[in-house]
Amino acid sequence: MYRELCFDDLEITLREVYESMQYGESLPDRQTAEEIDLLLRDIRSLLRPRLIYIIRCGTLDGETLKVGDDTVFDVGKIIAHQLKNSDEFGFFICTAGIEFMEYQEKLKAEGDIFKTFAVDSIGSVIAEKCADEMEVFLEDELKLRGLFHTNRFSPGYCGWHVSQQQRLFPLFEGETCGVSLTPSSLMIPIKSVSGVIGIGENVRKLDYSCRLCTMEKCFRRRNKK
Repeated sequence: MYRELCFDDLEITLREVYESMQYGESLPDRQTAEEIDLLLRDIRSLLRPRLIYIIRCGTLDGETLKVGDDTVFDVGKIIAHQLKNSDEFGFFICTAGIEFMEYQEKLKAEGDIFKTFAVDSIGSVIAEKCADEMEVFLEDELKLRGLFHTNRFSPGYCGWHVSQQQRLFPLFEGETCGVSLTPSSLMIPIKSVSGVIGIGENVRKLDYSCRLCTMEKCFRRRNKK
């Protein structure tokens, strides 16, 4: 399923933006808050987030997920545990879009360090919110089949090497919401998310295993604090 969204679809809150900017429980001063509000207004008018997901049959053997005849993912122990009992797997790509990236590049060229940092943080929120919307669409589809889904997991987290995006993207047969990969597996536009989600009659969303993961800069670990 492919969907194009708008800013209001994502229901982004100021608290989420502030947390992404590392304010924690505190609030920015008045001038900073006004600057952030102006940036959000600019972004609202240009943002064109997009998402796509596909559902494929697969088998999980230990820490290995096999899809089709020749696509094999080494997802690692943590993700394999969360995906166990899945009969199918949803693969997704979500992005803030090229329009957002061009806005970022414009601010960088202007040399405004604060605006560049703030928009980068906002972009992270947008990408994750877009992925949240993907889960909503997927869940609605699965309810019709009496199925459930796990949490979502992305290459680069929980022991799943980021280079395996090179195996994930071909599953979409070119329909990738305009997102491409560099040779080092960086997604372009930058504020994009890809990954897998388990599907089946006997799966559930479990708590993310942050206490088992060694990735200190993971956004989900920050949210647990």
